[in-house]
Amino acid sequence: MAEPLKEMFNRAYFERLAKELEAVHPSLKRAAFLKAVQQGNEARELNARMRHASITLRSHLPADYRKAVHVLKDLAPRMPKGYTALLYPDFVGVHGLHEPAFSLEALRYFTGFGSSEFAVREFFRRDVQGTLKVMRNWAEDADEHVRRLASEGSRPRLPWSFRLEAVLKDPTLTTPILERLRADDALYVRKSVANHLNDFSKDHPKYMVQLLARWDRQHPHTAWIAKHASRTLIKAGDPAALAIFAFDTKVKVRVDDLVVSPKRLKLGDRLALSFSVVSEAARTQQLAIDYAIHYRKANGGTSRKVFKLKEVELPAKGALPLSKSQRIMDFSTRKHYPGEHVVEVQVNGRVMAEGVFRLEV
Repeated sequence: MAEPLKEMFNRAYFERLAKELEAVHPSLKRAAFLKAVQQGNEARELNARMRHASITLRSHLPADYRKAVHVLKDLAPRMPKGYTALLYPDFVGVHGLHEPAFSLEALRYFTGFGSSEFAVREFFRRDVQGTLKVMRNWAEDADEHVRRLASEGSRPRLPWSFRLEAVLKDPTLTTPILERLRADDALYVRKSVANHLNDFSKDHPKYMVQLLARWDRQHPHTAWIAKHASRTLIKAGDPAALAIFAFDTKVKVRVDDLVVSPKRLKLGDRLALSFSVVSEAARTQQLAIDYAIHYRKANGGTSRKVFKLKEVELPAKGALPLSKSQRIMDFSTRKHYPGEHVVEVQVNGRVMAEGVFRLEV
């Protein structure tokens, strides 16, 4: 079995942290810190371990907050990059709210080692306009990690974090950031912009579509962002979103020979789909072909999940055979329940064919 994520903050990590911290902060009482930072961690999950480390660090670093941050700045290059490096911005988010200007500059520095996307939200929700002013400047930074922070940190629905209610109510607050990043050279940044816009689509779909319609989508980077940002609306068959990409909701096609197999399966088995999309038009058509599964819920109802399959230009009177398989297994975000599951094939948001399989758990 894979090691639990919380073991990123394990004994070996904390031993290295204590060693490197002592190297940049010689007055550290290493043994006492190591004992305190691990105390109770068996019962803590990933982020709770990180937060405990942030709190513990405060009493083992200089009492002056700025001096403590400077120690962490010296420490960061000596430690691994990645998720564990979120410890430094977490320290800032917990202990530095009283000094926003200094703290935000520290977050700018730390984001290149992991990401400051979670910590910066603590400042955002306390001072929306002041933090936005800084983040707009970040959107023009030479460092792609800082530019991404401007977009990712201000996302209204960032996973694993609280929602930014101000942006949920008014998406125009962060639009200037997205405008500056809409043709960014870095894919890392473009993914964040697209996800930010996709957040908009859940609360302000009309606004998001109007925004994308104004952008110059001839630029390949902007076109990529627009398509990725629209994925939820396209799957939902939103006519305005489909129209941006020339996906006609009145598309003239049919779906033939849908086969769903096996008809009965258990967790861990693979579900296979095959079918053909056949044009009934005298011209080429732009198609967004997806499939959906109506998953059984614990209460006996169903929850529909749409999966992207293919986007294609289908010639006049042409036919396109397609197949897809996926393993049916539990995830942290989805638990399966026994019973009949409906499978649908949709083209440009319209359901064209359906089949069923029965899950035996």
